Amino acid sequence: MNAFWKQIIILTTLKRKNKNAGSKIGYSDYELAKGLLEFKTDTLRHLKDFALITFGIFSAAFGFKGFLLTNHFIDGGATGISLLISALTTIPLYILLICVNIPFIILGYNILGKAFAVKTMLAISGLALVVATVTFPDITKDNLLVAVFGGFFLGAGIGLSVRGGAVIDGTEVLAIYLSRKFGTTIGDVIMIINVLIFSAAAYFLSVEIALYSMITYLSASKTLDFIIEGIEEYTGVTIISPNSEKIKRMIIEILGRGVTVYNGKSGYGNRGERKDLEIIYTVLTRLEVNRFNTELEKIDRNAFVVMSSIRDTKGGMIKKRPLKH
Repeated sequence: MNAFWKQIIILTTLKRKNKNAGSKIGYSDYELAKGLLEFKTDTLRHLKDFALITFGIFSAAFGFKGFLLTNHFIDGGATGISLLISALTTIPLYILLICVNIPFIILGYNILGKAFAVKTMLAISGLALVVATVTFPDITKDNLLVAVFGGFFLGAGIGLSVRGGAVIDGTEVLAIYLSRKFGTTIGDVIMIINVLIFSAAAYFLSVEIALYSMITYLSASKTLDFIIEGIEEYTGVTIISPNSEKIKRMIIEILGRGVTVYNGKSGYGNRGERKDLEIIYTVLTRLEVNRFNTELEKIDRNAFVVMSSIRDTKGGMIKKRPLKH
């Protein structure tokens, strides 16, 4: 490791970890190597976040200028408020995107931290800049296509930005705050906000535009879920059976997945038995659930199985082993 990189690592990673690093004379080779690894990890993460947010900005801007603006269609949330005001006034959309989201950025700073607020501020400013300066073609005049594909590109933009650690629509920040304050769910808060927005659109624009805007919102929200949760849908499976050894082998050898085994006790029912047993837990993709059920039937038809949805996974064997046929 040359002197330049040593100095970079000392001034960034190691100094951040150790507040007294400025007074420390030297570091061991192990500390420098570990610092280099952390520096590379942080740098790659920041570059990935930057790329995701940039693609998200251009996707959302394309949804605005290529589809929604010419037909005065709106979306839900802060984006919908900006589009609605833009349709009713002469204020440019890029100014409204910043002004409407400023309160949400401040709120995000208070409840989610400085890093999130800074990323969000830069992302929204970048979106406003692209909307103001970049020209996109007007793709179609068909209302249904405008609603569906405008929502698609807008939802993809918001989803990619969220993947990058920022938001370009601050409504969810408000929803998180209100859910914590009043004990409601985030989904309920977002629904109430959007009902108010689409009601205003029906009153000030037209019922037809409001209905098309709802299609835009549904398209955007489904695309957003798809981008955030990933292409795969995962299922966590818990199995309780006296044939745990055979089931473990089936999951590992046939499905090619890993398992986690818990020690438990059974029989806390009417019979009062307390028998030690193994509780098996594994994570499968949706494509593997049917295969798993078929193989489990061959081993133990009476096995107690609990399945639950999982948004995403990281590490382990779930993304490393292909589905076997």
